[in-house]
Parts: sequence; C-alpha cells; structure tokens
Amino acid sequence: MSVDRYEHEHDEDEFRNKIATINEEGKRAWIYPKKPAGKFYNYRKTLSYFLLAFLFSAPFIKINGEQFLMFNVLERRFNIFGFPFWPQDFYLFVICMITGVIFVSLFTVAFGRIFCGWICPQTIFMEMVFRRIEYAIEGDRNAQIKLEKQAWDAEKIRKKGLKWLAFFMVSFLIANVFLAYISGSDKLIQMVEEGPAENLGTLIALLIFTGVFFFIYMWFREQVCIIACPYGRLQGALLDNKSVIVAYDHVRGEGENGRGRIVKNEDRKTAGKGDCIDCKLCVAVCPTGIDIRNGTQLECINCTACIDECNTVMDKVGLPKGLIRYASEDEITKKEKFVFTPRMKGYTAVLIILTTVFIGLLFLRNDVEATVLRLPGQLYEHKGDSISNVYTFKVINKTEKNFKNVHFKLENIKGTVRLVGKQSFAVARTGMAQGTLFIQINEALLEKDKTKIILGVYEGDKRIDTEKTSFLAPRTFN
Repeated sequence: MSVDRYEHEHDEDEFRNKIATINEEGKRAWIYPKKPAGKFYNYRKTLSYFLLAFLFSAPFIKINGEQFLMFNVLERRFNIFGFPFWPQDFYLFVICMITGVIFVSLFTVAFGRIFCGWICPQTIFMEMVFRRIEYAIEGDRNAQIKLEKQAWDAEKIRKKGLKWLAFFMVSFLIANVFLAYISGSDKLIQMVEEGPAENLGTLIALLIFTGVFFFIYMWFREQVCIIACPYGRLQGALLDNKSVIVAYDHVRGEGENGRGRIVKNEDRKTAGKGDCIDCKLCVAVCPTGIDIRNGTQLECINCTACIDECNTVMDKVGLPKGLIRYASEDEITKKEKFVFTPRMKGYTAVLIILTTVFIGLLFLRNDVEATVLRLPGQLYEHKGDSISNVYTFKVINKTEKNFKNVHFKLENIKGTVRLVGKQSFAVARTGMAQGTLFIQINEALLEKDKTKIILGVYEGDKRIDTEKTSFLAPRTFN
C-alpha cells in the first residue's frame, strides 16, 4: 500500500477517533447548529408539540377520579393510563418495561435511532423548546457564533441574560410538571396554594431539579445523547445493512472522482463528480455536529435535519432530491428495497407474546389485593376445645368504589374469624386498610400441626378476594 493511499484512508477514518463536541485540546467544542427547515422538520414540530402537550397535561387529566399518569415512588403508588398499580402489581410493571425495551429494539433494528430524533423527551425539549428560544433571542448559527466571539458589552449581556432567564423559567416549569408526576397533581396544586413557606423542603427539591434541567439544556445539551445515553451504543449492536436509517447515498454523491463544488459551465458527469457539491450545510445543521457523509455514527439521532437541508440545496442547484434520505445500506449499494428480516420477525413475535401476556394479566388482575400473615413470634393458643392463631392483614382496594362492610370468612374449614376491636371495616377507593385478626378452629378438625386454610374477603355478601395462609396447632391431637 502506498503512503499516499494509506494517509488518504487514515484521514477518511479519522472522524471515528474523536467526537464533534471535543476539540484537539480535549476541551468542549460548542455546537452552533443552523436553524433547520423543511418537510421533515415540520412533521417533527407537529409530533413534538403533540407530545409536549401530552407530557404537560397527562398528570392533570383524571379518569374516574384517578390521575392519568403518576409515578409516586414515595407512597409506592402508580397510575398508568388511569389504572392504579400497587407494589403487588410490580410484575405487570416489569412486563410493561420489557415490552417497551423490545418495542424500541424492534424499531432500532428496522429504522435505526428514530426514537431519539422524533420521540425522546431530551431531543424534543432541546430542539423544539430551548433551541427555539435560543434562535429567537440570539439569532441563527452565524449570529450565535458572532455573539459568542463578541466582547461582554451591553448587547451580549442583555441577550445572554434574557436567554438564561428564559431557560431557568422553562426548567422550573418542567420541574413542577415532573413533581406532578411523582407526588400527584392534587398535591402539587395544594402546595402551590399553601405557598413556599409551608413547603420549604419541596421548594428546595424543586430548585435542585430546576438546576439540573437548566444545566442540561444550557451547557450539557447534545452531550446527553453522545456521552450519557447508552442507546447510541446499543444501536451499534442492533443495526445491520438492512436497517433503514438517515443515510448519505455515497454511490450517487461521490461519483467516480469524489464530491466537488459547483463550477460554472462544468459537466459534472463528464468530470466524474458526484451529486454532493460539498457545501457542508448538512454538517452545519446537525445538532450533534457530525458529517453524515462519513456514514452511520454513534452521534446521529436520526433527526432528519440534514435531509431537509440537503433537499433544499439539491433543489437550488437543479439536482434530484434524496442524496441524504431514509435508506438502508443495501438499498444504496445493492438497490435492494426494505425487507422484513428474520431478526425483525423474531423481535415482532416476542413483542406480540409479551403484549398479549401483559393485556391478559391486566384484565385478570384482582380489583382487591388481600394479604394475611401470621403474627411474627406467635405460635398458637388453646381456648377450650379450640386452637387460636393471630394474624395481621392488609387489604388494598384498586377500584374507584368505596368498600364499607369488609370482613373475612373461612372457606375450606369450619371455624371463626374475629377482627380486633370491630366486626368489619371499610376500605376507601384506591385505598388500603390493615389490622389484626384471630382465627379459631376446633382442635378435632385439625389433622396436622400446620394446616393450609383459605380466607374469603367479603364486601357484604359478595366475595371480592381469597387469600391462603397457614394455621398452626399442636403436634398431638385428642
């Protein structure tokens, strides 16, 4: 191999040894992306604003009095699409999460990192909220670069200060919405009405989260996608030559003699030049600062900004659009159309199975969850001809109905159940009741020292749940 050829190939692969956000000195290289425009950007805006509206409204939407989405870790209560979930339903949550992972994996195998560019909250907030605030205050790419190099005069202080203030206010709003997801929208509204003095601890936590969001969108920005998020690395294991991604058509773009700028009255085909005019606008518009012409890269989030920009350029110079487009490597090099590969079929089959299992378990889930456990450290007690055991119980009501007359009955053996201090108890909607009970069984009915018993949980005359537990008795019987 000649020295010139080795140096050429080394230069071509040099981009893989560094990332666009770090300069040669190892310091942060700030990205100033050009404001995108075009068909795909308009689609992304529509989808993003819909998802933002959903994100901000979901904790305040009520279905049968239940918050539409809530993840109350402190009280271990979760609402998903209006269905209340308790720690006892954790298996459903796990299946739901596994299903989500398989769903994202399937989409990655088929369509690359499309989730990152179109659905990920980090991208939506960065590109459709904070970046647009930045464009409105500081201007487009060139204006931002000029402002950054400018001395700290009145104009720069005013623009930077206004931007930082806007970023902080939006970050504070986001922190409040996240609080509504965690503690509940009713609790948030109550704390707002009470004022910060009555909820100082919560206010401090809010300010901490506000600071985190402010730091991410003011300074860390695209580094979240490049450094912090593991999904970019995951896609390297999932993509193949048949995955549809944002791709540069290097066959058409490079031609025989590579890309080249427009030369007046030049016949590009005769000169052996490809359709890429090397304007580098696809690099300027990229929010992670990469050159898509180098091929699939970890930093690419499939946001399609380069597609819109390239199509605009192609239209201006009279060349066909689609030099950068959604395509697979095999489509570009072999002209093969998208096919549903065996790997995609495997992911789809697993996804269908998990979804079916989840839906089935969701409908089979009990509306009432009862737990009856023997009191730790207690054995049994003789009461005449009977044996008595003491238990603790917990009854969780997952419905929107108030239960007013809840009590227990033995189902598989004759005996009595006595609650401590009451005959029955109430369980409020989506609430919980707990207490102590005694079970007394005639010794003659017990055939061994540990007997499995079934307790029915009744609301009036209607059985709403059953629970199994063990009953201890002496080893010797009369």
